[in-house]
Parts: sequence; structure tokens; C-alpha cells
Amino acid sequence: MPASDALPDLSGLLELSRIEQLDLKPVILRVQTDLYLRAPRRDRAARETFTSLACGLIPTVDQETACIVAEKLAGHPEAPQAVLDALAARGGPVRAAILAGRAAGAVHVGVGDPPDDAGEEAPLPAMLTARLASLPSLRREAIEDLSRDGRPEVDLALALNRGIVLAGAPLRRLVDRARRAPDLAYVLLARGDLPPPDLAPLYLYADPARREAIVRAVEATAGLRPCPPVPRGLGATLTALSTDRDVAAFVSTLANYLGLPQDFITAVEEAAARYDLLAVAMRAVGLHEDEAVYVFLTLNQGVACSAQRVSALVSVFRSLTRATARDLLAALLDSPLAERTPELYRPYHGPEASFRHGGERAAPRRASMPLLPVRPAREAN
Repeated sequence: MPASDALPDLSGLLELSRIEQLDLKPVILRVQTDLYLRAPRRDRAARETFTSLACGLIPTVDQETACIVAEKLAGHPEAPQAVLDALAARGGPVRAAILAGRAAGAVHVGVGDPPDDAGEEAPLPAMLTARLASLPSLRREAIEDLSRDGRPEVDLALALNRGIVLAGAPLRRLVDRARRAPDLAYVLLARGDLPPPDLAPLYLYADPARREAIVRAVEATAGLRPCPPVPRGLGATLTALSTDRDVAAFVSTLANYLGLPQDFITAVEEAAARYDLLAVAMRAVGLHEDEAVYVFLTLNQGVACSAQRVSALVSVFRSLTRATARDLLAALLDSPLAERTPELYRPYHGPEASFRHGGERAAPRRASMPLLPVRPAREAN
């Protein structure tokens, strides 16, 4: 590269930029970007020099400067990838400018080609966004933006990125989508930096050790809320339906007493996990252990034939208190449970009952005091 094409030495400006009263970093970054883009030739040395300088300044400049630089570099074919990654890691409008510039560049390259299906241009932004989500230097704003994307590739890249802190709203979004995405659920559960209470909705996909940690975390607060009384005769009703192997009626009856949708069992994709969900639901509604075991042995012949599977389901049932099972079930389904069962609203009054309307209530009867024994009078001598 000729000397005239080399990037100018801005070390003096860099020294000035260290003075607190003078913030020359935005000026240096914009000037260097313009010089790099206008250079007639950009050899390896020029690219490395610009990359080193830009990557050092991008995290320190204001958002307006970062947006300007992003707009200039995003559509340029010789923009260093490391610089684009550093800009995209800032998130917000800077990341949007990178994505827009790359998408525009892809459309420009396709001019003159025969038009294909419009959906074929979508993989490029998805692939680029997933690459951004894997950067370890992502800022909080960028993580927030990427977690709203909703595409499986981006969610998986964020979950696999051990260099970022997943917490708050981004973690809640990923966990919520992982309910129906086992691959994403397994990756999130494999991270050791995520607190067990936040992973409660993924209990069905967890290994035994992680399940135990989740149960302990849920149990710590579940006991603070009272459980409604166990409905009378519910155990007999459910065991009778299990004897008949009427799975649809069994699940429907269980859903009615818990205040859940009739198809709540379909919220889980894996068949094996559905029976674990059923075990949690039976514990939450208040079935006794012997009734639950009877259901495991009769409702589905395929499950009943596997002693190992029945033993695992019994272990799930035994590991939970009823209050813990209710809170865990609500987390698994993202749906609150009914506080009262339908039976509790069926009034039963004897013929001797009296009714009062309005705000009046009959005063409770006071218990009569026991009579003291009467001592016989002494006879006069």
C-alpha cells in the first residue's frame, strides 16, 4: 500500500482524548471511518489498524456517533466484521442500522437475478441476528432487543452465550418460549448461572438434580398461600375413570377442579413429560398417594407395563407437597389455579335452616352454661 494511501497517524488526537475536558473519541471514530471508506485501497494492515482503533472506541462513544458509523459501514462490502459486531453489540438503533444496511446490501446484490420466492431473503437477517446474539460483549440494551426477536435461532444463540448475563425480562421471554421448545429448554437448564426459581416453568425438562433445586425454590414460598379443601369424592371419581381408561374424561375432570383449560395436558410437546405434568396435577388437586399409584397402574397400559416409569412418576408425586405442586403447576402452564373447587359452591341447607337477606346475619347461639349441682340442705337438729 503506498504511503499516500495509509491511514494518518492520529496518536496525538488519542493522547488528547484522554483529557477529561476534551472528548475527542467521537471525532476520531468518525474521521477514521471516513478515511477508511474513502481510501482507494484497503490492504490487510489498513484493515487491522482501523479494526483495532474502531473496536476500542465504539463502546465509549455516544449513540448518535455509533449510529452514524453503523450506517456508513453496514452496506460497505469491505467493512471489517469485528467492527460491525462491536457496533451491533450496542443494541437499539445501532443494531437496527447494521441489520438494515446488511439487508439492503443483500437486495442490491440480487438485482438482475430472476425473482425468487420473497421468503428466501429472510434467512440472512435471521442468521446475522443469531451471530450478533452469540457475541460475548453484548450490552444490556442489545440483549433486551434480541430477546424480543422471537426466532428460534436467536433464542438458542442467546441461551448458548455464556459471556452474557441472562436475567429479568430477557430471561423470562426465553423461558416462556422454552415451554414449547425442548432444545431451548435443555440449553437454559444446562446453564449454571440461572436461579432455580426462574427455571420453574422448565421443570418437566430438567434432570433429577435440577428438579430437586427447583422444587426447593418453589417450596420456600408455596407454603405462604393456603390450599383450598380437597373436593369430596374426587378421588373415587378419578380412580373410576382410570379404571375405564377414559383418558379424555379423566383429564377434563382434573382440569375442572383445578380451574385449568380442558386441553392443559397438550401444553407439553413430549409424551413422557405429559405424564409428569399429570402427576403434578394430581398432587395439586389433593389425591392421596395410593389413589395416584392406582391411576399410574390403570389409566394407560403402556405406562403401567413399565415398572421404572411408574416408579419415576411416584417419585415425582412424593417429592411435592400439595402447595408446592399447585405453584409449580401454575408456573408450568403460566396459568393461575382456581382457589375454590366447583363443589364448594353447591349450598346444602336442611329444612330447619333459616335465611336472612341483606347484610343481616343471625347471631350465633351462645352455649348454655352448665348447671351447678345443688347441695341438699342440712336438717335441723
